[in-house]
Amino acid sequence: MKASGLKFLVLVMVILSLPLALVAQTGTISGKVTDTKTSEGLYGANVSLVGTTMGAAVDQNSAFKIFNVPVGTYQVQASFIGYTTAVKEIVVVTGETAAINFTLASEVLFGQEIAIFADRAKERETPVAFSNIKKSEMQARLASQDIPMVLNTTPSVYATMQGGGAGDARINIRGFDQRNVAIMLNGVPINDMENGWVYWSNWDGVGDATSSIQIQRGLTAVNLATPAIGGAMNIITDPTQTKAGVNMKTEVGSGDFKKTTFSFGSGLINNKFAVNGNIVRKTGVGVVDATWTDAWAYYLGAALQLNPKNRVELYAIGAPQRHGQNLYKQNIGAYDHGFAKDIEYYDEEALEKYSESDAGRLYNETWNSVSTSYYGKQYFNGTTHNRYSPYFINERENFYHKPIVNLNWYSTLNEEMNLFTTVYYSGGNGGGSGTYGKLKYDYSGPSRVVDWDATIAKNDTSSTGSFGILRNSANNQWTIGTISKLNYKPTEELEINVGLDWRTAKIFHFREVRDLLGGDYYRYTGDDFDVTEADYQKGLGDKIAYNFTNTVDWLGGFAQGEYTTGKVTAYGTAGVSGIKYTHKNHFTKTSAGNKLEVETDVILGYQVKGGASYRFTSELDAFVNAGYVSKVPVFDGVIDDGDGTKADEPQNETFINFEGGLNYTQPMFNVKLNGYYTMWNDRTKSRGYTNPEGREVLVFLSGLDAIHMGVELEAGVRPCKALNVSAVAGIGNWKYTDDVSGKVKDYDTDTFENYNYYVKDLKVGDMPQTILGLGLDFYPVEGMYLRAEGRYYADHYAAFDPFDRTKEDDRTQSWKAPSYSLIDLHGYYTLPFDVSGLNVKIFAHVLNLLDEVYVQDAVDNSSYNGFDKNHTADDAEVYLGLPRTFNIGIEVAY
Repeated sequence: MKASGLKFLVLVMVILSLPLALVAQTGTISGKVTDTKTSEGLYGANVSLVGTTMGAAVDQNSAFKIFNVPVGTYQVQASFIGYTTAVKEIVVVTGETAAINFTLASEVLFGQEIAIFADRAKERETPVAFSNIKKSEMQARLASQDIPMVLNTTPSVYATMQGGGAGDARINIRGFDQRNVAIMLNGVPINDMENGWVYWSNWDGVGDATSSIQIQRGLTAVNLATPAIGGAMNIITDPTQTKAGVNMKTEVGSGDFKKTTFSFGSGLINNKFAVNGNIVRKTGVGVVDATWTDAWAYYLGAALQLNPKNRVELYAIGAPQRHGQNLYKQNIGAYDHGFAKDIEYYDEEALEKYSESDAGRLYNETWNSVSTSYYGKQYFNGTTHNRYSPYFINERENFYHKPIVNLNWYSTLNEEMNLFTTVYYSGGNGGGSGTYGKLKYDYSGPSRVVDWDATIAKNDTSSTGSFGILRNSANNQWTIGTISKLNYKPTEELEINVGLDWRTAKIFHFREVRDLLGGDYYRYTGDDFDVTEADYQKGLGDKIAYNFTNTVDWLGGFAQGEYTTGKVTAYGTAGVSGIKYTHKNHFTKTSAGNKLEVETDVILGYQVKGGASYRFTSELDAFVNAGYVSKVPVFDGVIDDGDGTKADEPQNETFINFEGGLNYTQPMFNVKLNGYYTMWNDRTKSRGYTNPEGREVLVFLSGLDAIHMGVELEAGVRPCKALNVSAVAGIGNWKYTDDVSGKVKDYDTDTFENYNYYVKDLKVGDMPQTILGLGLDFYPVEGMYLRAEGRYYADHYAAFDPFDRTKEDDRTQSWKAPSYSLIDLHGYYTLPFDVSGLNVKIFAHVLNLLDEVYVQDAVDNSSYNGFDKNHTADDAEVYLGLPRTFNIGIEVAY
């Protein structure tokens, strides 16, 4: 640890040891402020003594405390943006604490619309399995990791940092990766329009602006035409959730991590306007070798109540960033020979092939040192730059900025009808780097790494340009869309929602020369429109390898009805979506001399789902739901953008889901228990053929089915004021159900070709099927919070492609990674300053407290790092989890 870090820790200990002064002839006022309907705490609400300057803000535990109040009788007022104000009278006695609690009701059309628009589930009403992560929990547990990491405290969710690069996390739910999870930001889907993936580096600042996250598992209550199979992640950032004031937070951590966050909020101005925002600056060299980060993030939210019936909101979020990546998994032996030897069935002969890296589990294949005498510029984002470090070069670097701007309009048309509409724009500029051509490599370690100096020396003496270079794979894009939902409530019991979801995206894919590595140019002849030798000589920023433009046009609609009466709530949803893809290749010339263009017909998908909940008592309720989804293939499943091959008859995958659960809630105890059964049918794989007319087409190999079933538990008990105990469990059984056989016509030979996949009873990989968690929350003294969090993972089968299982005698399960446990510690202390409105908090996090060595991500029978391909430990390539890391900081709010 650096000296600055030691000084900080010493300062923290000194502050914590300071005795609290006793003030004579004064008392204390304390209590809680909660939402009347949901009973959730209103973090940031203001509590003040009428006619004085004394007051306090409600903390993350829904509580407030006003110190050193002179004895007497006071009117105490509680207020919060979007809620009615409450006033109560209280008497303060010398040396005593007077207790007073407030429950505030939300005002009509102020504070609740974004939750309605985003299809947030409601406790004891919405018949789906869900968990809420409040702002206070985000702040207490996230530790400036990628957002998905905070969801590891919810059932059947598995998030990892993968290679350790900032923003390179991934999340799986119930065995489905995030392509089958709807990620929504303020009600707008942010999954990639082409492939459904989510790149968390694009949303680096969202964690600091988040009001709450709700994770819905299964088919969810989301009524957009976007199908959510594994679940939906609803992220809310609401300007009405921030009190007036400013906030400054500074933190440091492992890997020379430094982060500063400045936030501001206006509060409600003239009962009509509110604005808040933040700016984030983050740097670090990274815990894993060369996974440095250089990032900014910003957020702006504003709300204007035009009149009692109309309100508009504006959100703008973005995170321009660069970071070094670790994108290549390794054989276990490359990280740690001792750990590899202890794993069952790891063949020790593999250790002769995979030497142990000096960096251990922090090893990263995608960087190497370079002589400082090399001053070559690097090109990205339309201009030249100096490389990140004069001492090394990253083979893999990510650079991107994906802003999103929402303009929301909420309108009350009459007493029975509301209209919610958002218009949004999302940009995107950047990409990732890699190698191209023939580079020199160093093979002295556990895996090859680029020898930059040798490559530069070879290029520098070449008379025919560079042999090998660094390239960028750019992905510049824009998306515009609108979502409009009409809410109609003809009776007190019945609520009807109908809506439209339109969006269109244009994506520019190309590779370009990033770094010539000592040469004068790179010779590329793959562009059909280049005709001279000068055209073939590519300099910095010139396009190579591929250059095409894709579009995705989406139009969806839905209708939903919800009926609530007495003890019963029931709902049903039907939605349909039409998707159209186009592709234009700027490097491929047709026989007519034009650029190759491909266009699909509109492909239809749909979903039907519904459910009901029944409230037996005020404490016990139950729910059931079921649904059917027909999901349109992603872009690459319909058009091969490498050669323009198109599927004439693309096939949808289908999902059928059944779910049921019980919820029991008391003031000191609560438990949620549910089970699910999901069938994933007709998983497909596309394959290229030439049809009788000589046209390349894609055909689908279909029939692969899987079942995802399991049980989930979420429970909490508070035996005393100073302790809260929480537990989660997700136990699944996910497997492929049958072998697959079929025939496809081979147009080259006018014959039919058999295809067979032997997958019956093979477990679905890429996520532990058993996850247990235990959390202990301590409140030892006023203003202090400590959390110990333990998680246990088991039955983690390595990821594999079921379409690779083509040998009938190969029915071995994919390698099962060793079970492991992790313990994290979190804590903060709010200092008892006697200044009204001032809040100073120090905080600390220790992740992987016991420095556990464990496999967090794995691929079975790796083509690159597998030893003898028999589905055992020596054949897997993996990421090991990060070692013990820390994060500490101080936050000042006023």
